[in-house]
Amino acid sequence: MNNQAYDDTATRNPRKAYTDYENSTYTVVSKVAYLIGVQKRIFENEYEPPKMEWYEKLHADKNARIVRNLCMIRTALELNFKAINNRMRFDMCNLHSLPEYVPQDSLNELLQDGITIVRSRALPAEYIVDINKHISNRINNCKSLFPLWLKWEYVRKLFLMPDGLNKKGIKAAAADYYANKNKYPYQVYINWSYMDSGNILYNDKKFVSLLYEANEDYFTDLSKVSDAGNLTKAGIYKFLDKSERVVVVVDCENSDPYKLYATLNNLNQEALLNKICKIILYDDIHTTSAWKILERFTQIPIEHVLIERIKENKSLVDIRLTTGTCREYYQNNVDSFILVSSDSDYWGLISAMPEVRFFVMVESEKCSPTIKNALINAGISYCYIDDFCTGNSNDIKVAAVLREVRQKLDQAFHLNVRDILDEACRATRADMTTAEKNQFYDKYIKTMHVDISPNGEATIVLGK
Repeated sequence: MNNQAYDDTATRNPRKAYTDYENSTYTVVSKVAYLIGVQKRIFENEYEPPKMEWYEKLHADKNARIVRNLCMIRTALELNFKAINNRMRFDMCNLHSLPEYVPQDSLNELLQDGITIVRSRALPAEYIVDINKHISNRINNCKSLFPLWLKWEYVRKLFLMPDGLNKKGIKAAAADYYANKNKYPYQVYINWSYMDSGNILYNDKKFVSLLYEANEDYFTDLSKVSDAGNLTKAGIYKFLDKSERVVVVVDCENSDPYKLYATLNNLNQEALLNKICKIILYDDIHTTSAWKILERFTQIPIEHVLIERIKENKSLVDIRLTTGTCREYYQNNVDSFILVSSDSDYWGLISAMPEVRFFVMVESEKCSPTIKNALINAGISYCYIDDFCTGNSNDIKVAAVLREVRQKLDQAFHLNVRDILDEACRATRADMTTAEKNQFYDKYIKTMHVDISPNGEATIVLGK
């Protein structure tokens, strides 16, 4: 293995990655597979794309469970339409008396979740109409299960049968499905016309790419559905395994908090916690505020060092990181460091301490070929943090933006509405008793709300 943990330039070409679907994640396909009703045994098979961990998580979610069971029953009705229709017409059967065709567990779970679809003397087409209505009304309850970067309207369409509220549409869907059932993912019905695409749930990269194509769109940010290859991760685990005490030192000026979180989040947590003592963030006042909340998203202890500037145009982060690394080595018996920075200046630190083990995490576009060659020649392993999947970094992004929005709103909107009411009464010389003021306050002021225009302008609207 060469000194770089992994550097396959070909996989960094978006067009090639788009075609080959290499180093993909399986989060989105696992969620979609669960919701559309793919059999549990598929999740239990370690060689199939959908992951059992997501089955277990989603099955504990009532909204997801309802949609899954509705889809499973719909697929069963489509798959066995003629046989079920005959049994219902001539034998007076209902869904509960057809266990050979209809999954009874799904019916029972729906009943427990407050959904009743069994009707007297109903035929399959009528059941499918009812199920389509339920799915249409409830599928938006599952929107929060998917990340913000994935266009929900594209996912939602998969669950909606075209013209599914009339018999003509149902008949057309049934005929299309029955004629091509082997081309549907795991023979499960969805609203999908790309029949010759193989298993569209093969992995996230393939599924999301095809999903956008089906909607005449193009998915460009493949980092959301790509993860570092096994060779990259193996290089990190090997470094940790050969270390006694590891400290991660981060140059916050030359690193991305979301990419670092994605890197940590996509590695084996037990392997990290067993060897990494702490993460030290060497931060400057001019960097992103997201560094301040990183500790909420990892179990590894965080030491946040915010470094003030003596001269406004001169950062001291590099000096403090260098001295801090030396102190950890000489005073705290740390033998290994993971340096997170794309700044070539740290080559001075690395080359001056040959007795220390370093692993460097850089961003591909910010790290020069010169420093990469120097690392390779010195036997120092490195990897790209932008190789790791950023699709699951949505939580920290949302938290960081919400934190900043709250602070900005607090600065822009800080007033006492009771004081304003008192001032208004004085200005208008409206003689109100305390009781009248309280009634006015309850009716007009406590009920006020913020009205936001399409261009983002916010206006406070009083109650009426």
